[in-house]
Amino acid sequence: MSSTFSLAPKPYIRESNGKLLPPKSMLTTIRAEVITAPKQRSTRIFPELSIQGIPVADLHVQEIVQRQSKTYNTANGGTSRKPQFDPSFLEEAYERCRNICAEYAKTFYLGTLLMTEERQKAIWAIYVWCRRTDELVDGPNSGHTNSEVLDRWEERLEDIFEGRPYDMLDAALTHTILNFPLDMKPFRDMIEGMRMDTRKCRYQNFQELYLYCYYVAGTVGLMSVPVMGIAPDSPISAQSTYDAALYLGIGNQLTNILRDVGEDAARGRVYLPQDELAQFGLSDDDVFSRKVTDQWREFMKEQITRARFYFNLAEEGASQLEKDSRWPVWSSLLIYGNILDAIEENDYDNLTKRAYVGRAKKLLMLPLAYTKSLNTPSLISQ
Repeated sequence: MSSTFSLAPKPYIRESNGKLLPPKSMLTTIRAEVITAPKQRSTRIFPELSIQGIPVADLHVQEIVQRQSKTYNTANGGTSRKPQFDPSFLEEAYERCRNICAEYAKTFYLGTLLMTEERQKAIWAIYVWCRRTDELVDGPNSGHTNSEVLDRWEERLEDIFEGRPYDMLDAALTHTILNFPLDMKPFRDMIEGMRMDTRKCRYQNFQELYLYCYYVAGTVGLMSVPVMGIAPDSPISAQSTYDAALYLGIGNQLTNILRDVGEDAARGRVYLPQDELAQFGLSDDDVFSRKVTDQWREFMKEQITRARFYFNLAEEGASQLEKDSRWPVWSSLLIYGNILDAIEENDYDNLTKRAYVGRAKKLLMLPLAYTKSLNTPSLISQ
């Protein structure tokens, strides 16, 4: 699970404020070819890709921030029905969540160990719910998932928020909702992202893809901020921190898509914007042929640049969180950034190779992530 952060006061990214330029190395190569022209090579300048996503207002993020930023009183907030859990039952429920997080998100789990016990448990419970939701469309039984299954899962979510958990893992989330001001909308939106996966396997443009990324990953950041907490000395607004949390999710999902191009193609799915493929003279056929061409490399360079753009926004806000909550966020930023590096190291072959960061390298990143987590909000905001 990952959270995201953006300190930019703007509610969304305006293309006019920062169009992405081709990498410097690409411009240098083009200039050298024009001057010397030792070989008959194309000097075509490929188009710049849009970085403009969906306005935050259209996603109703402000409403989520307002509801989750209210002073939380467990006597008045939380579920309408206060369930009474046996302490030993709750202990086992959170222990199961901890085990699942430790098994499937090892590095992130290690990062949570600096958090307070209450925050640890809450983050583990949220992680487990998100994982179970994702497995409805990507897990071993995903072939049986349809709109009815997702409707029932959403009804079950409503029961969790109403204090009627179905099982032990649900009970951990119900208890978390009693302790933190979590709004239901990000959870509902994630389920909507699963619906998109059951009925859509192509995205016409980046705006469509951005909406998908928000649903399946940006929502995780919105869920996490109330638990992780915002530093009391943060010089920026809560809205800006939430925006940054959303952007980390966008960057993470864009990176997942670039990492998994070959695997998704094997399932008949192409998560790359169709209009952008066409701008580079590419199509689905090029994805399915699994042939890495110069056009594909230039296309991937631009896709990677855009993912890094969102990571940069998220990085600006990572240190606005409560100090003990920053380590897992910085770990996520560094690891996902290294996945992009690995794609480049594979000569942009994400059609036949899967870029990954080995366990040893992940562990080596933890000290750096911890060091970055010590930065104060005032320093980061300069």
